[in-house]
Amino acid sequence: QVQLVESGGGLVQTGGSLRLSCAASGRTFSIYAMGWFRQAPGKEREFVSAISRDGGSTLYADSVKGRFTISRDNPKNTMYLQMNSLKPDDTAVYYCAAKLTGPFRLVVSADEYTYWGQGTQVTVSS
Repeated sequence: QVQLVESGGGLVQTGGSLRLSCAASGRTFSIYAMGWFRQAPGKEREFVSAISRDGGSTLYADSVKGRFTISRDNPKNTMYLQMNSLKPDDTAVYYCAAKLTGPFRLVVSADEYTYWGQGTQVTVSS
């Protein structure tokens, strides 16, 4: 089992920044990759970004490319999402997730992830 806990969400104005954290515990050695997803009210959950176990591979949704940066600190078993130049369209509940198997190209699909956090709310005011 892997447990994931997100933190760092909040209310920010357009153009502002937030850094989300996802702390993993349990059988963290079994994690192949980790990802961030988000879900806005009335919309489906969508892929935001993902990172491989060693941090050597990353992927971003086109909507956040150039504004968000994913990273991880393996000794701390923590993944981060630095979000800059935030827009109202970024308002959503953000979830972190753990994927146990490859290939990395499938990280965009929520169905590929086994473990999920409880989510953290990000609200961007206009």
